[in-house]
Amino acid sequence: MKSMPVALSILTNPSRRRNLFVLGKLLIVLAVIVTVYSIIFHILMAQEGQQHSWLTGVYWTLVVMSTLGFGDIIFHSDVGRLFSIVVLLSGSVFMLVLLPFMFIQFFYVPWMEAQAAARAPRMLPASTAGHVILTGLGLVEQTLIRMLNRSHSLYVLLVSDLNEALRLHDEGYKVMLGDLDDPDTYVRARARDAALVVTTQRDTTNTNVAFTVREISPSVSIVSTASTEASVDILELAGCNHVLQLAEMLGQSLARRVLGRDARSHVVGEFGELLIAEATAAGTPLVGRTLKDIRLRDHANVNVVGVWDRGRFQSAVPDTLISATSVLLLSGSRSQLDEYDSLFCIYSLPDAHVVIIGGGRVGRATARALAEQGVDYRIVERNPERIRDPERYVTGDAAELEVLKQAGILKASSVVVTTHDDDMNVYLALYCRRLRADLQILGRANQDRNVSTLHRAGADFVMSYASTGANTVFNLLKRGKILFLTEGLDAFRVPVPDKLAGRTLGESGVREKTGCNVVAVVQGERFDSSPSAGTPLPAGAELIIVGDSDAERRFFEAWGGGA
Repeated sequence: MKSMPVALSILTNPSRRRNLFVLGKLLIVLAVIVTVYSIIFHILMAQEGQQHSWLTGVYWTLVVMSTLGFGDIIFHSDVGRLFSIVVLLSGSVFMLVLLPFMFIQFFYVPWMEAQAAARAPRMLPASTAGHVILTGLGLVEQTLIRMLNRSHSLYVLLVSDLNEALRLHDEGYKVMLGDLDDPDTYVRARARDAALVVTTQRDTTNTNVAFTVREISPSVSIVSTASTEASVDILELAGCNHVLQLAEMLGQSLARRVLGRDARSHVVGEFGELLIAEATAAGTPLVGRTLKDIRLRDHANVNVVGVWDRGRFQSAVPDTLISATSVLLLSGSRSQLDEYDSLFCIYSLPDAHVVIIGGGRVGRATARALAEQGVDYRIVERNPERIRDPERYVTGDAAELEVLKQAGILKASSVVVTTHDDDMNVYLALYCRRLRADLQILGRANQDRNVSTLHRAGADFVMSYASTGANTVFNLLKRGKILFLTEGLDAFRVPVPDKLAGRTLGESGVREKTGCNVVAVVQGERFDSSPSAGTPLPAGAELIIVGDSDAERRFFEAWGGGA
């Protein structure tokens, strides 16, 4: 039964059929050679006085041609021995052509192709369902695949080139061979039963993919990226359920992280009634004191989740010291944050603008978001063709001190580095940090691996292009159960694990054992946004937890489940 696929491939493959025709011609030549040599064998044997049957002649010819040479039938004359040499040499050469050809074309190549088909299948099993279909392997997909693997979610990566598919399979990716514009590809990828189709190619390719998938399934959710505003409507018309403008999203995220002119809280994310906010400590009585001394929960009933300091996040503990460069990560309801703001609204910083380095899509998106907040800004851009508003642009290379001075770097409150080159962003972050030790620096990273490098170079906050897109897609898949706060720090919503049900928050030791901070307990319509150590964790309730990737991993390892 195992040979049936090979036999069928020989009959259906045009190249195989041509090889079969060549093999037939070679066998005919072999038959002619054996016949001629057998006739000559009988003639020479008759001259020596030996009589043999025709079957013996064929037998002797094949034995000599294959170099087996049993020696049971031999010539005694020099002419007969010379003929034997001719048969031996010509037979050896012919067999070296025939046998390797048969082995390679009809055994080795089909076996290799069968192995390749197993590594890069052309069809998913009929039982496959709830998986994510990816149409390429870019920065977003690489990050998304790591998240899918961590949550034990199924995915398949469509690849049109066999060699590329085999290479990616050997690197550990789950691939399927197929063209993106072929409806049959999505039939074989079980698009009807998929949870999500994600395409981050060019806008035109994404449109074609959406149209093609919609031919197969009218209900599967399609997520696409768009590089321009004009493409959003087209992609939605093509069938996309969600169209992500990653540059716009990244710019808005960076703008939200700009800590401007006061000590008020700035909301950076929300989970229903629960708001996650950041507030700078500079210029307030918080500086130089510990969280135990401040007792914010007593005064504003707001929860301090942790403290950012020069890109390093520390979970809140009573002895956490607040410095002039600290940024508090807060959680609470709108009324609780308003109560916090009422305490610190009197503390403000001198009006200062923001310097944006890079006038590309991300830089312009950051500028628009700042303008909506009423924050003044200057954009440093060395390409004159990107200049939109000469009054707010400074033309030149940001690596030159005079250009940065012209942009007002010495008086700015923050600088946002948004170029598409990670090496340049690291260089500029280090340069700006040397110019101003008190400057808030926000950076963009394209590759996740450069996030920590940017932090070491002096950036206070770093937002990754890949993580912004991957977290958004993952959140669509998990229906709002994860909130991306910043690189390496998430808020996630999970059911109370069975091992914790019935215990209090203090008894569970979540923070001590994992580093995660439980910021809310949700049970039905009841939303406790300031849980205390005595807060019970009933079965059927949900926890909203804030932690980095390591803390999140430790939480699920300790109590099970997955994000």
